[in-house]
Amino acid sequence: MITSMTGFASVSREDQLATVAVTLKSVNHRYLDLQVRAPQVLAALEPGFRAIVQQHVTRGRVEMAVSLQLRKTPTVDVELNAPFVTALSSALEQAREAGLVSGTLSAGDLVRLPQALSIREQAVEGDEAEFQSVGALVEHTLEDALVSLDEMRQREGRSLRADLDGRLRTLAAAIDEVVQEAQRGEEALRQRLAARVEELRGDLELDPAALAQEVVKFVARSDISEELVRFRAHLDHWNELADGPEPCGRKLDFLLQEMNREINTIGSKAEGRRAGELVVRVKAELEKMREQVQNVE
Repeated sequence: MITSMTGFASVSREDQLATVAVTLKSVNHRYLDLQVRAPQVLAALEPGFRAIVQQHVTRGRVEMAVSLQLRKTPTVDVELNAPFVTALSSALEQAREAGLVSGTLSAGDLVRLPQALSIREQAVEGDEAEFQSVGALVEHTLEDALVSLDEMRQREGRSLRADLDGRLRTLAAAIDEVVQEAQRGEEALRQRLAARVEELRGDLELDPAALAQEVVKFVARSDISEELVRFRAHLDHWNELADGPEPCGRKLDFLLQEMNREINTIGSKAEGRRAGELVVRVKAELEKMREQVQNVE
């Protein structure tokens, strides 16, 4: 299946305990790179969030942001950095004695100094059932967001599929032209060799059978039938992957590399005046397809 790696989704849900919003953004990436931003109270649930995302996304950079508003006010843990405050007070006392500052260290001063106070939001006090219910709400919201993300990625995937199918048809037609030109070139080569042999017969004693065998060997060097069989097999395999249920971006990229290798060999062997031009056209189309496949999951 051809699915885009690019998508966006945002879903909100609420119940009697909390309001949850989940936002997902996905872009191209070689592997699955999941970034999760969630409140500290949900830290223990993050592995579960990742597992849910991995059931829907196999490749791409995914940014997941969770917003949580609890009906109950969360507890806040405030910790004083006593060594820092003591050292700060001593330094201020020395500054006052030197006439550099005046006044005393106030509570407001401590609040403005991040090194003085450590403020952490703690899990909401309540029974375990309530916490589990909030976690389930977040997971359900995430599932809904992933469904919405999948719909967008599949919609873009259909557009990618349409473009790639068109380019695949162009590629197949160009290969047919290469075959026809190579056949004409091979026949022209046979005729040139035959004419040259006739010229040499008057001057040299030649074994006709051995000479004919050498001509066949020479012409065989321009035979591209094996490369064409492999190239067309790659085209068939492409359609199988695109029609299959599994993500296929990496495999399609590999097929394009293999097709590019085959067309390079064909270009070095094929005879015909237009063979080189046609091979360049095929390679240009392969490159355009490669750029598009970078967007496929």
